[in-house]
Amino acid sequence: MMQQHSLDLINVTKRYGNTVAVDQISLKIPASSYVCLLGPSGCGKTSTLRMIAGHEVVSDGDIILDGRNVTDLPPVERGTAMMFQSYALFPHLSCLDNVAFSLRMKGIDKATRHATAMETLRVVDMESYAGRLPAQLSGGQQQRVALARAIITKPRMLLLDEPLSALDPFLRLRVRAELKRLQQELGIIFVHVTHGQDEAMAIADVMVVMNKGRIEQAGPPREIFNAPRTEFVARFTGGHNIIATPAGAVAIRSDRMIVWRDPKPNGSGVPATVRSVEFQGGQIHVALDSAVAPELAVLLGDAVYDAAPLQPGDNVHLGWADTDVHPLQPATA
Repeated sequence: MMQQHSLDLINVTKRYGNTVAVDQISLKIPASSYVCLLGPSGCGKTSTLRMIAGHEVVSDGDIILDGRNVTDLPPVERGTAMMFQSYALFPHLSCLDNVAFSLRMKGIDKATRHATAMETLRVVDMESYAGRLPAQLSGGQQQRVALARAIITKPRMLLLDEPLSALDPFLRLRVRAELKRLQQELGIIFVHVTHGQDEAMAIADVMVVMNKGRIEQAGPPREIFNAPRTEFVARFTGGHNIIATPAGAVAIRSDRMIVWRDPKPNGSGVPATVRSVEFQGGQIHVALDSAVAPELAVLLGDAVYDAAPLQPGDNVHLGWADTDVHPLQPATA
């Protein structure tokens, strides 16, 4: 039976001099979860990842892995593996020897480490490239070799620092699916740092949205998208309009808003002016200006848009169902 590994962060803080990069965050990560730390540059997500790995010293708080406090342990004693953004492959070693390198450092004989490395390359579908040097591989292939090198030690947890940022958009879609498949096959926790909302929503079991060193919201991606807790989360995850009301700010999904030209007899609807119209494949993005908010957006399906096309400068009215209005809390100060 596969052993299950869990991770708890308890009031973890990281200071760099007088600057607080991570501010007393607490997070309980269930076993076998794919976790994405998400947020803008400087929000503390990479510092958090590096503290989990042991590459940064924790200023305050505790990191608990499988019930064991690993806060003060060096990386090699934590049972974690980290894949860096640059992949950091040795240019003079073949793929096989890159993957086998950690076993070589442990004194494992050549035949054994090569056999293990070949089996690990097979997991990431790279065994046919075993003899090639990194320079002879594409970016996606280099990433798979780096993954194989990280998982050959059978870590309790794999930590990934923006692993898809160097890939072109088409390859990024393919590789993120492979990452999710690999995580499910290995059955271990993956902690993945990204600034891409779409990336996090596509692969995470747990999405952790960070802002100014704190966790604004954590939970399943669908839950966070449908019910953002704060204005920051609603804006950062995208797809929401933020509207100020006497009771406070509310979020309304762009695809739940209705737009029409002529005012209804009862005078309902919010007046707005079309600023721009953008074709986005299966939907049309209409940006609008209105007195209720400086920037609004409506997503319309092809059929709806084609029935009543809009142009910049058109005066329209907006509406929404009461059930689609979601109240927001103030963002982190």
